[in-house]
Amino acid sequence: MSSQTHLFAPPSTPMTSTVTPSRTQTLPQDAQARLQALLQQTTAGTQTVGTRKSGTQTAGARADAKRTGTQPQTSAKPETPTKSAKKQPPTGQAPTKAMVQLTSVSKIYRNGSEALRNVSLTINRGDFLFVTGPSGAGKSTLLKLLYGQEAANDGEIIVNNHSLSNLRGNKLAMLRRNIGVVFQDYKLIPRRTVAENVAFVLWAQGCDRKEINRRLIPTLKMVGLQGKANCFPEQLSGGEQQRVSIARAVVGTPPLLLADEPTGNLDADNSWQVIKILQKLNSIGITIVVTTHDEHMVRASNHPVVQIRNGRLHHVR
Repeated sequence: MSSQTHLFAPPSTPMTSTVTPSRTQTLPQDAQARLQALLQQTTAGTQTVGTRKSGTQTAGARADAKRTGTQPQTSAKPETPTKSAKKQPPTGQAPTKAMVQLTSVSKIYRNGSEALRNVSLTINRGDFLFVTGPSGAGKSTLLKLLYGQEAANDGEIIVNNHSLSNLRGNKLAMLRRNIGVVFQDYKLIPRRTVAENVAFVLWAQGCDRKEINRRLIPTLKMVGLQGKANCFPEQLSGGEQQRVSIARAVVGTPPLLLADEPTGNLDADNSWQVIKILQKLNSIGITIVVTTHDEHMVRASNHPVVQIRNGRLHHVR
């Protein structure tokens, strides 16, 4: 038997500490601006990708929003740079170092199942963190708590300087604009093309057609799908569908990306393509949290690892 530490073996000591960034250089303060700069580098020589006019929100569009977890605005006006600037910290004040802060968080479902017990964790801006553990351990629950789909029974959760216990309705929807989510089952809209699936997020945020095309084309190029823009999900492989899911998650330039078992349905080659895209996003300052039980991928990636077992969080690497 190999003497190498088994990343999925039950560790001896619960974790209640800060995850050390895997990179040593200074992390950028504004991941959104860095991602937008990366996307702009790929815009030269591209053509407009056709998307259907949004117009008035229809019953079908509302159903699409429910499927993807995206809440459309009632107003069709896009956010302007002036409004975005107001959200930034005052001049001379740097944002809080922690992107995610959990303090003594517990989650118990109505049937009595205890998903998480007294979990404390700090994820700094620019970190890339793997969350491992067996099926049903609470990995997905942790991510759902971070983007507000589930509420904790005890403890405090702070994401991007916002306490989730104080957020409801529109305020929670606004926070979710700063969080990209990648799902294991993709959650693509079957009757919409690749371009429309990715653009849907921007439409829901009130962006006009010009702004949608400005962001859409370079985002598709970044994940290698510019040639598949007019294809429907059923015409794509599993790896391609997952890359569409990633493009949809990052087209709004969020500073935090949560990926729930993004390689769970993929073969080894497609899994590495997905991880390389996530690492590229992390290299420009986006905070990445990935749940997985792929031990080989975790070993090879050399990023910090925590494990959830029996509701407890443990530091592995």
